[in-house]
Amino acid sequence: MAGVRLDILAVGKLKEEYWVKACDEYLKRLGRYAQIQVVEVPDGSAKSAYDIDSVLSEEATAIRRKLTPNTYLIALDQAGKQPTSEGLARELSNLQTRGHSHLSFIIGGSWGLEQALKKQADTTLSLGAITLPHNMARVVLLEQLYRSFRIINGEPYHK
Repeated sequence: MAGVRLDILAVGKLKEEYWVKACDEYLKRLGRYAQIQVVEVPDGSAKSAYDIDSVLSEEATAIRRKLTPNTYLIALDQAGKQPTSEGLARELSNLQTRGHSHLSFIIGGSWGLEQALKKQADTTLSLGAITLPHNMARVVLLEQLYRSFRIINGEPYHK
């Protein structure tokens, strides 16, 4: 999958050092296989406990400003496709075969993603039926992308 570009657009900044270290490790590993960047957008600010829609809208607007034209957009959502690791690798390989060499993955904040942004996505991906904190979702996504590239290249994952 040479020449593939991956963008991870994530709501919120990683604050805890252990999340930063985990992400940095997988970003370093992924650098062998793809050009990859993480773009963080600020968490939306709620004016009240009932203001979730405006938070989601604010976050979605910030994400849209960072999107590159002609990217294949994959929104992380609990209701999305739940492929196996091998299935994800196949899907990534198929996307490039179909001419999609720039993929953007969107990870929402504490409240998820705005419905309109999910509909704008070319597809949705679920990391499982359980709810993950968005910091952990970022680590799991990066690990699964790394695992996918190892599978695509016929390389063992475990050393």
